[in-house]
Amino acid sequence: MQRWKTINSNLVFDNPWCQVRQDEVELPNGIVLDDYFVNIRPDIALVLAVTPQREIVFVRQYRHGVSEILLELPGGSFNPQLEDGLTAARRELEEETGYVAERTNLIATLYDNPVKDTNKIYLVLAENAQPSGTQQLDITEDVEIVLIPVTEVLEKISTGEICVCGTIAALFLGLNLLSFE
Repeated sequence: MQRWKTINSNLVFDNPWCQVRQDEVELPNGIVLDDYFVNIRPDIALVLAVTPQREIVFVRQYRHGVSEILLELPGGSFNPQLEDGLTAARRELEEETGYVAERTNLIATLYDNPVKDTNKIYLVLAENAQPSGTQQLDITEDVEIVLIPVTEVLEKISTGEICVCGTIAALFLGLNLLSFE
């Protein structure tokens, strides 16, 4: 297995919300592709916040890309040169929900879509989360906070009520780590 060789790379679309790079690459078999497009995306912190009552903090919000209102874990994008994944996760949790957690731990770092996207998702477990912070929503955010008992999460995944990939990955990885009696 060999990496592709990048011959040339140009930023073809540069907007604060979206950047696209066009790469000219040589494959290991010698074939040259001059139009391989890559989305340059910021990293994402995704938070599995659990309350002392064994509920998980979700947000329900409209997602324009799919024109749906979805139930997912709180989170958001960040620049890893300015803050680390844990710091971003704590900030995003409070900004989106007003919840603050006693402890946060990195569960995993995953690639979102490594075929065409550059970003990583930092999955963070936040334990003993309580609504003691200040919610500060962005202009595009209209968020409903939804608390779901840990015992009901798998059913909501199986029925499709929870259907966002990053959220499901964080739930399966994080719930496996929790030690509930």
